[in-house]
Amino acid sequence: MEVWWGWNSWKSVAVGFGMLCICMGVKMVDFLWWRPKRLERWFGREGIRGPPYRFFLGNVKEMVGLMEICSKKTMHQCSHNILPRVLPFYPHWKKIYGSSFLVWFGPTSRVMISDPDLIREIFVTRSDSYEKYEAHPLVRQLEGEGLLSLRGEKWVHRRKIIAPTFYRENLQLLLPSIGESVLDVLDKWVSSSSASASASTKSGEVQVDVFEMFQYMMEDAMCRTAFGANYSDGKPIFRLQAKQMLAAAESFSSVLIPGYRFLPTQKNIDAWKLEKEINRNLVKLVDARKEFMATNKPEGNEYKETAGRDLLGLLIRASMRKGEEEESKMLTEKDIIEECKTFFFAGKHSTSNMLTWATVLISMHPEWQDKAREEVIEVCGSSSHHFPTRQKLDKLKTLSMILNETLRLYPPAVATIRRAKTDVMLGGKYNIPKGTELLIPIMAVHHDEDLWGPDVHEFNPGRFSMGVARAANRSTSFVPFGLGGRNCVGQNLALMESKLALAIILQRYSLHLSPSYVHSPTVLMLLHPRFGAPVVFRPFF
Repeated sequence: MEVWWGWNSWKSVAVGFGMLCICMGVKMVDFLWWRPKRLERWFGREGIRGPPYRFFLGNVKEMVGLMEICSKKTMHQCSHNILPRVLPFYPHWKKIYGSSFLVWFGPTSRVMISDPDLIREIFVTRSDSYEKYEAHPLVRQLEGEGLLSLRGEKWVHRRKIIAPTFYRENLQLLLPSIGESVLDVLDKWVSSSSASASASTKSGEVQVDVFEMFQYMMEDAMCRTAFGANYSDGKPIFRLQAKQMLAAAESFSSVLIPGYRFLPTQKNIDAWKLEKEINRNLVKLVDARKEFMATNKPEGNEYKETAGRDLLGLLIRASMRKGEEEESKMLTEKDIIEECKTFFFAGKHSTSNMLTWATVLISMHPEWQDKAREEVIEVCGSSSHHFPTRQKLDKLKTLSMILNETLRLYPPAVATIRRAKTDVMLGGKYNIPKGTELLIPIMAVHHDEDLWGPDVHEFNPGRFSMGVARAANRSTSFVPFGLGGRNCVGQNLALMESKLALAIILQRYSLHLSPSYVHSPTVLMLLHPRFGAPVVFRPFF
């Protein structure tokens, strides 16, 4: 018998395998050491310095260490100088390296950009040179592969479909549903707090953790505006997303290892189960809505005015436009599900956090609470039986100023990131190589004394009395919802919900910070109060 697989064959395989391992090893060393060191020298020549790169981890260990140390420090109850606590590495390294400096998240280079003119260039004038960076897989799983994370032509197409949900005329139609959510949740929480002996302090006075209350309120409102008549079936998804959020938050203090998410570790298995359960719930909701839309003719007034105007209705209608668009541009069921995840996560947390901090701030500063209440009663009346209309909400200028100042001091997203699509010249002075990530510390920009004046750490809604553009030295100093084409599509909805909720509360109650409140702003993906936000509600009439 002929021996066809001899020693020479094994030797060739061994040599080939050895060469493959050497090549992979060289590439790995280049990725983890040589390339970062080359970039470090490059940026040094450009005048951008920063803490030295550490093998594999970059500066993650230093950043996490600074955040852990500062998170344990106590804060004055009414201090709004929260930047050293929330983003301590920024003021720490800014003193050493200047306002634009280089940091390393693992082997990935990130340039800190806080100059409003450069921010405008990144978001507006040269936005075609930058793109949304690819977030950690656990974060993308939580946010959904929807409008928040899409890029290029796919993002442009999806934005055109979703934007009508947040048009002024459509928000007018959604206002009654949102108002019902606010009233229902507010009444339930106040009633349940009144029934608790430990919560009651004086007759008619109750203590409410507004951080929790506003989360439930926004869950209810998001479900109504996303799913219409099927809103109650969407609520279990928030419980599942809350578990996902805890896992995703850990990713900000760890370096992504390529391929690790595919390993059957216990954390990965739990993440896969959560994702599967969320998808299963959303598929049921989508199927139920499709069946409803198929059996109800569009001529019916109720269907015409509500069923097709909420987010899910618009997405399903877009997926059924056969013959109008290329097949590649039509929405699939998976696209619809991913958009619902994005809407649920972003809509709930950004708005509930804004409402929480606004309530805490007007509880700390009763003079502004009184101004806002006087305006609400003057414009909307003192009756607690009806909630304000959209036209009346537009006239509540004091509440608008309060919300803007809240977003300045306590922006829900403390930073955002863009990535250079090509080699690009930034500001006419920095050569930024392709693939470099630009980190815009929103909170640092909002707390910059050079931009906002000596009272930068004070709660002063009056700085917005002439509008957002004139509040600071430069118009692009206020970026809570981003700038340019990729600004938050739901910002009008978030502001309308927040105005409506605060107006309804101020019509009924005066608010006072509870003695048990501990001022501890903390980042868990978004900015929130670490120990909750207990506020005392006293009936106003």
